[in-house]
Amino acid sequence: MARSTFQTNPIDLRELLDDCHRGALQLPDFQRSWVWDEDRIKSLIASISRAFPVGALMTLETGGEVEFKPRPVEGAPSDARAVRPRSLLLDGQQRMTSLYQVTLRGKVVETVTPKNKKVKRWFYIDIRKALDPSCDREDAIIGVPEDRVIRADFGRSEVLDLATPEREYDALMYPVSQVFDWDSWQDGFHEHWRGDAHTEIRQLFRTFKQTILDNFKQYRVPVIALDRSTSKEAVCVVFEKVNTGGKPLDAFELVTAMYAAEGHELRKDWYGNENVRGRQSRFAETLRPAGATSGIIADVTNTDFLQAISLFHTREKRREAERSGKSGRDLPAVTGNRQALLSLPLSAYKKYEAQVETGFVHAAKFLHMLHIYRVFDLPYQSQIVPLAAILADIGNAWEHDTTRAKLVRWYWNGVFGELYGSAADSRFSRDFLEVPAWLNGGPEPTTVSETIFRADRLKTMRMRLSAAYKGVNALLMKRGAQDFRSGQEFDHIVFFGENVDIHHIFPQDWCKSHNIKPAVFDSIINKTPLSYRTNRIIGGVAPSEYLAKLESGNATSPSIERGRLDEHLRSHFINPELLRADAFEAFMTDRQGRLLALIEEAMGKPAYSGEIREEGEDYESDQATVEADLTMAAV
Repeated sequence: MARSTFQTNPIDLRELLDDCHRGALQLPDFQRSWVWDEDRIKSLIASISRAFPVGALMTLETGGEVEFKPRPVEGAPSDARAVRPRSLLLDGQQRMTSLYQVTLRGKVVETVTPKNKKVKRWFYIDIRKALDPSCDREDAIIGVPEDRVIRADFGRSEVLDLATPEREYDALMYPVSQVFDWDSWQDGFHEHWRGDAHTEIRQLFRTFKQTILDNFKQYRVPVIALDRSTSKEAVCVVFEKVNTGGKPLDAFELVTAMYAAEGHELRKDWYGNENVRGRQSRFAETLRPAGATSGIIADVTNTDFLQAISLFHTREKRREAERSGKSGRDLPAVTGNRQALLSLPLSAYKKYEAQVETGFVHAAKFLHMLHIYRVFDLPYQSQIVPLAAILADIGNAWEHDTTRAKLVRWYWNGVFGELYGSAADSRFSRDFLEVPAWLNGGPEPTTVSETIFRADRLKTMRMRLSAAYKGVNALLMKRGAQDFRSGQEFDHIVFFGENVDIHHIFPQDWCKSHNIKPAVFDSIINKTPLSYRTNRIIGGVAPSEYLAKLESGNATSPSIERGRLDEHLRSHFINPELLRADAFEAFMTDRQGRLLALIEEAMGKPAYSGEIREEGEDYESDQATVEADLTMAAV
């Protein structure tokens, strides 16, 4: 039976804050900066003053398997950095930092207003309001500027001046910075209000001390303390559970903190600094076209990069296990999942980082060869991870035509099989093991052998959310589609220079005027890549009309010979006769067959020829439902 690796104990608030001050209790370095605004701070002070619960804390004992780089809570003295902490605060950073800043630190608190304006505040408890049962306790907590003077009328008049202890005494305002050490303030208060005439005020303070200040001194916080035997996996699950109120911590942040404990700055590798250009910046610049802000691999994340390295590391561990005689289920998995990333040693990261970076750069070149130039047009962002890992593994072999042809086939099977939409970790692993082996003469990878495309899927591909939709567009450009007007093929220079995008062949306005439903005319069958200027010429008129315009030309666009224009149309897998006749239904049936043949060629196999719906049938408009019903993933 598993032994619990935690215990829950109530600990005095003052003791916890003293630990923060000395550095005995610190934060793991990946914890985000303190961000609470002054209203939340006031609410926290009010709760403590009433002895109300403010939630449990969670700490991790240092010295175990999980070694994060520590840092003191914000505002702690510089000496705290030299202390090796006894525990790290996993949950409760905002509460403990707020309480430390307002009670023990003895300096003005740098915070923000609810509207995120930076301010400096001292916090006070209004003694009379705090003792008034009809008053909301939060209204008794006030924040004052750094000079301790509240002004009105654009600073021309003073509303409350607490600049000296005597003025605090006069106003009956108690500084929160002295809730744990009230003796000196009380002595001054009693001296200020000495004499029989002020007996009632002195009694008021005694009541305040007993019913309000004692709550701070006696306040105990429940602390869930994880001992040093707690696993990395358990610590990460904790973070996922306790960070539900903010942005969840990702694997990169956790790995960053673990590497920092070994003296390696993972953040600098990825983000760089004023002296070093980080990997993220290098990826954004890779194959960046002139005038564009970034290149095709600009959206590769730090976690994507770690996943690719993890595939190499876990494969190496698997091979070591095979050499030792293990087989079957005894072999460790090849994976890039979250748990694998959290177990990725720094030595493995350093071993593979350069090789994997080269793999991502080669992935950008590979995608450009397929006429995929923009992140916006990328069928699957997630498919870049196995692509980069495979290219990193095979090195320059990908430049060989036969090898590259196989890679292209694998890529399009992943796209048209729509295999990388979600839960792709296991797919990454299989591809990384199977594709390099296939390239060396082994069996087809499952992404190729077990994937089919359904013929009537083309009708339902209507939105850019669909990977296959984007895939058809890229295939058309790769196969030499020429712009209707200019006759230019869409290499990356023309693509960006002419502002090429996917446009309707039978224009939307014409389709609507002929009572054709969007579910039909928005299909990829009725779309093709065209330049912005050509699309302007097409406008909303019948194809026969805009083709006549292109043939006759005008002052800014020379005429195009009919046979030459027909060649441009055929390069888009369009039958010119059907388009010139404005024969929409016949055009859709004909082009569906042509595009289907294009996809079959890319996948290296015939499509599934299940029953095809009649033109005009009312398709489900919800894209997610359509893809769930009709996407043919691995069998």
